[in-house]
Amino acid sequence: MANSLHVKKGDRVKVIAGKDKGLVGDIIEVLPEQGRVIVEGVNVVKKHTPDRSQQGGKDKGGIITTEAPIDASNVQLVVKVDGKEVVTRVGYERREVTKRRPDGTEYSAQRSVRVARKTGKEI
Repeated sequence: MANSLHVKKGDRVKVIAGKDKGLVGDIIEVLPEQGRVIVEGVNVVKKHTPDRSQQGGKDKGGIITTEAPIDASNVQLVVKVDGKEVVTRVGYERREVTKRRPDGTEYSAQRSVRVARKTGKEI
């Protein structure tokens, strides 16, 4: 699997498959090696953790509720169009930019930007 995903940390996404289908949330963490993402409020699980007061004295044991990773293919990017949130696919375009060298001279170059397929606007 490639180490890049169509979504990034902070993106607003909608779950399109699985037990939490239809939920919308922000991405907390991206795990590109595994092709997974952690979405706020989605795939919430309970973890039973032991008391570790001997090591540092601060980690209290108990049952912790936390978000577990879900596959990146099960989420779709959400963008705002006329005040409404709609799902869209992600595209990439090469855009012309002006860069500046350390000595102050400028030159033209291209950079890749993420684009919402539905609107054509940069994300």
